Amino acid sequence: MSQATCVKVADLSESPLQLQGKVILVAGAHGALGQATALGAAKAGATVVLLGRRVPKLNRVYDAIVKAEGPTPALYPLDMEGAGPADYEALAETIGRELGRLDGIVLCQAEFKGLVAFGSIPPEDLLRAMHVNATAPALLTQACLSLLSAADSASVVCLLDDPARVEKAYWGGYAMANAARRAWVRVLGDELESTAVRVIGLCPGPMRTPLRARAYFAEDPAQWPPASDYVPAILAAVAGAAPFVSGALHDLRI
Repeated sequence: MSQATCVKVADLSESPLQLQGKVILVAGAHGALGQATALGAAKAGATVVLLGRRVPKLNRVYDAIVKAEGPTPALYPLDMEGAGPADYEALAETIGRELGRLDGIVLCQAEFKGLVAFGSIPPEDLLRAMHVNATAPALLTQACLSLLSAADSASVVCLLDDPARVEKAYWGGYAMANAARRAWVRVLGDELESTAVRVIGLCPGPMRTPLRARAYFAEDPAQWPPASDYVPAILAAVAGAAPFVSGALHDLRI
């Protein structure tokens, strides 16, 4: 990943991160990486707000957290494709009213239907990919900035994809949105440099996810690690641990 610091997950401290008393919002909480992140954060003691549009899948994540004896999570069903600024403001108000604080946001949501030549992409699919992957998470974060700023220490962790892999032919709106997310991490990180809010971009390596299967349907997924292998790095970024730096992009490798 160009202009990014390489971080090997195995080199991170083996000391378990403690997130007791923290409230962490996970967007895309029913995706492979979102589920693993939500469960990992709950096991570390955080109260997790599970945000996503598929209620049955959110319920399964909720049940997994309860079974693991983590703090009772909060369910917040929301379709980021159709949500607008008022919806995100309502989300922030609800978190503030019901939970009293917000210490971190992890942006795991992704919209990707498959590899398609640009001239053949239905316009609505292009708009959907750009919005769900780029503008929607920006609007969500904007609505939550006041809550984050009220915390002693807070993080916005944005999951990215390797531009060398996806910013090329047939990746369409997903590639365009990925470039926008990388730029946004740097822009917001610069703006919040003197505050207690960190903005961190993380690019995991290949992993077994439905998204990857849609792009590389002929490969053997068993050759890649599960999404859960990247959770220690994500939680370290949420906690503001070294070596993660605000406004920077970090290339994660197992």
